[in-house]
Amino acid sequence: MKIAALNLAHNTSIDNGIKSSDTSVQRFDKSLEEFYALCDQVELCLRLAYECLSQSIDSAKHSPNLVPTATKPDTVQTESMSYSQYLSMIKSQISCAKDIHNALLECSKKIAGKGQPQGIL
Repeated sequence: MKIAALNLAHNTSIDNGIKSSDTSVQRFDKSLEEFYALCDQVELCLRLAYECLSQSIDSAKHSPNLVPTATKPDTVQTESMSYSQYLSMIKSQISCAKDIHNALLECSKKIAGKGQPQGIL
């Protein structure tokens, strides 16, 4: 906005015959381009922050409790799960991932099967 105001004031003074066009003024279009580049960078940073927050929320939702570590046996973690509970949770996550993998494989086979001609099997 400052550059646009300076350009407007410069052009007004030239139109009124007060100044000549010998002095150079920063180009408005270049400044506008830089402004939009900065806006794009801010947008990317905000999207990245949103993705990080979403992953953090999902992580807290699907694995809310910590597994106690053996590094500090004196400290007791109040909201922690036992190792067997942790293993069962991980096993259920692995089985869910396998189910999703198998479902995707079946879908890809069905899609690939539809692309073949009917006479050739």
